[in-house]
Amino acid sequence: MTLAIDLEREKLSRELLGEGYNELDEAERDVIDEMAREDTTVENVTEALDEQAGFWDRMADRVAAIGGSWTFIFGFFAVLIVWVGLNVVLLKPVHLEFDPYPFIFLNLVLSMVAAIQAPVIMMSQNRQAKKDRAAAEHDYSVNLRAELEIMSLHDKVDALRSNQLQELLTAQGEVLDQLRGQVAALHEKLAG
Repeated sequence: MTLAIDLEREKLSRELLGEGYNELDEAERDVIDEMAREDTTVENVTEALDEQAGFWDRMADRVAAIGGSWTFIFGFFAVLIVWVGLNVVLLKPVHLEFDPYPFIFLNLVLSMVAAIQAPVIMMSQNRQAKKDRAAAEHDYSVNLRAELEIMSLHDKVDALRSNQLQELLTAQGEVLDQLRGQVAALHEKLAG
């Protein structure tokens, strides 16, 4: 079984790519392997990567999704308004403000949120870049497979056309031979 697949791989790589199987790069070998085994190339690579993701990877994606939304921006703006309003309007007249102007504690909280949120969002972006690279590699494989399949179909159609043309020429040759024979017989009758 493996010998047949090895021979098929070598045949496909020579016919379609013009190189031996061992001379191909990894992506090309993968496509030739799929063609030799008659496997499909269809796969959802982002789902596969999402299934491999750990807890912290999924958490980073959620934080990035929330932190990069208008809901977060408006919610955070509302918290800032409430914070400033409490400290300036409601609690300052009774001297109970917990973060008086210039809001040093608020600045500390904002800095900590930014310091934690930025690397988490970068982790999520790195994961997304990895997904994008995997999707691009998969797209390349699918496109290469489609191109090779089309080339193979072209070769088969050309072979069929060639066979049909050969059969037509053979049939025409036989008809011409019959006509020549009939013409020769008519010449003999007319001459004789």
